Amino acid sequence: MGRTISSEIKQAKAMASGNNLAVLEALDTAQTQWYHVKAIVIAGMGFFTDAYDLFCITTVSKLLGRLYYYDPHANKPGKLPHGINNLVTGVALFGTLSGQLVFGWLGDKLGRKKVYGITLILMAFCAICSGLSFGATSGSVIGTLCFFRFWLGFGIGGDYPLSATIMSEYANKKTRGAFIAAVFAMQGVGIIFAGLVSMILSAIFLKLYPAPTFKQDQIFSTQPEADYLWRIVLMFGALPALLTYYWRMKMPETGRYTAIIQGNAKQAAADMGRVLEIKLEDESDKVSQFKAANQYELLSHEFFRRHGYHLIGTMTTWFLLDIAFYSQNLTQKDIFPAMGLTNKAPDVNAIREMFETSRAMFVVALLGTFPGYWFTVLFIEKIGRFIIQLVGFLMMSIFMLILGVKYGYLRDHNKFLFVVLYGLTFFFANFGPNSTTFVLPAELFPTRVRSTCHALSAASGKAGAMIGAFVVQTYTLDEDVKKIKTAIIALSFTNLLGFCFTFLVPETKGRSLEEISGEDGGGGQNETQMAATRSFALQGNDRFEG
Repeated sequence: MGRTISSEIKQAKAMASGNNLAVLEALDTAQTQWYHVKAIVIAGMGFFTDAYDLFCITTVSKLLGRLYYYDPHANKPGKLPHGINNLVTGVALFGTLSGQLVFGWLGDKLGRKKVYGITLILMAFCAICSGLSFGATSGSVIGTLCFFRFWLGFGIGGDYPLSATIMSEYANKKTRGAFIAAVFAMQGVGIIFAGLVSMILSAIFLKLYPAPTFKQDQIFSTQPEADYLWRIVLMFGALPALLTYYWRMKMPETGRYTAIIQGNAKQAAADMGRVLEIKLEDESDKVSQFKAANQYELLSHEFFRRHGYHLIGTMTTWFLLDIAFYSQNLTQKDIFPAMGLTNKAPDVNAIREMFETSRAMFVVALLGTFPGYWFTVLFIEKIGRFIIQLVGFLMMSIFMLILGVKYGYLRDHNKFLFVVLYGLTFFFANFGPNSTTFVLPAELFPTRVRSTCHALSAASGKAGAMIGAFVVQTYTLDEDVKKIKTAIIALSFTNLLGFCFTFLVPETKGRSLEEISGEDGGGGQNETQMAATRSFALQGNDRFEG
């Protein structure tokens, strides 16, 4: 009986495949070509810019404190007050969440391409304006900076759903996960360059403008020229965005959106035929069937019946992951001294402190963060999204628990092991849920709401990132051992929750987007899973009865 149900599933899939549009079939079965590489680079450069803009603030925030919040009566280097530090490092996350929701919705309503270029222009403009934040008082400078970083985040937010959706709809089904992961892996390159650019520029300024340490001279340890340094670092983020804009505008609308949502089979065949360099048939009759089968909206019973658990799964896992991931990235400047990667603030001048923070960030990103992204690219189609995410959450939880429980010992007696464990949490975040939470929402949902569902999932992640920026970060700013231990142990349990919620998310590798979502006339992922479960159970009964 189990074999009969299994064969029925296979027959249903074969029939669905036969009903598929030629343009979709061509995209799903295409060999890896130059246009795939070009799409990865074009979409990936957006993520490079996103990561650079979001994380370069970590390298300059201590410098801002020295420049604008020095108190001569405190007898210690200037430091951003807790609330202002959290706002400076976290305000872009508010903008990112807002941008994800707005541009994700627009991507489904107007088309992916129509709004894709707007995000880059917004990012470039606001990156430049962030560096031009001037004012008569420290409060006005920081206020202006926060204003432009909010809108910078708004542009960055739009890139998440649009880049993921475009790449998933362009890719073939055998390498789709690797291609989407490769786009996201550019985030790792952006983080590395945030540290590298800050390190190089601060090294140049340090050579041009040497200064005594804070202990030697409290006033002249902060070089006035440092006020140019942080501005140049922030404005550099505009460069990759501007370089990519032309190529984004040359990309055609995705064949899936043109055919299934706009109902223009002729245009979809022409666009994708030109991209794939083959002749494709105009199948207007099949397009109407696709549209008829997929008229349900996001807020409908039919959507929740088919994809409700999937959306809950992608939103919760991304939310829980980003609490830990952004806490790690935004608070690492406070952890570096404990790891022995940077000197204590009074022992260095302002630019030297920025140089050491940037260098430490670069080293951790290069050895811990960066490899994880590309391990995902290499293994996602072999191991699958589900296992990578599950193992990633589990390993992050284990390593963070060790770091939290043994924080005092590691900090004082075994800095090498501290660095290794800390690096491994980054590695398994990226060879794990940080990559897969980006990939899965781009695959699980129907074309009509794919961009919006990815946006909801990503926005949920940014809500988690805000907890990292505005709650967890307050535990690390004073370098208090007990508070840091509490924060790290709490993050360990957050990752364990992510491990549990991963079971709501199914595996998607090796299947077409239409097969996964049910747009091909099949029932979609839920029904396939239920049928497979029934088949497995009945096979077990047959064996038992035998």
